[in-house]
Amino acid sequence: MKTKFSLMIAAALLALTAFSYGQVGTDVKDAAEDTGKATKKAAVKTGHATKKAAVKTGEATEKAADKTEDATETAAKKTAHATKKAAVKTGEATEKAADKTEDATKTAAKDTGKGVKKGAKATGKGVKKAGEKTEDVVK
Repeated sequence: MKTKFSLMIAAALLALTAFSYGQVGTDVKDAAEDTGKATKKAAVKTGHATKKAAVKTGEATEKAADKTEDATETAAKKTAHATKKAAVKTGEATEKAADKTEDATKTAAKDTGKGVKKGAKATGKGVKKAGEKTEDVVK
């Protein structure tokens, strides 16, 4: 009987072992499925986060481009304003130079006129004297 009892216990343990191995296989399968589901969720969340990051990067790039455009426009306006100021100052300087040239030309013309007048008088006196001498010689 003791042997029978030992055989029954051995058979029960053997059956229990087979059942345990079957249960472990099921548990491993369930764990693999759970891991697959968790991996899929993580991948979906990562994809969503990547999409959000891409959108934010695009928005940041657009904002930077707008700021660059504004800065370029402002610089262009300032350059145009400075060029306009320089042109006005150049015009004023040219006008002053023209006025000075005009004054100098008038003065030179007056001086030349006086010189010509004196030369003409001197020439007239010389011609008059020569005419008188010629008249004296003819008489």
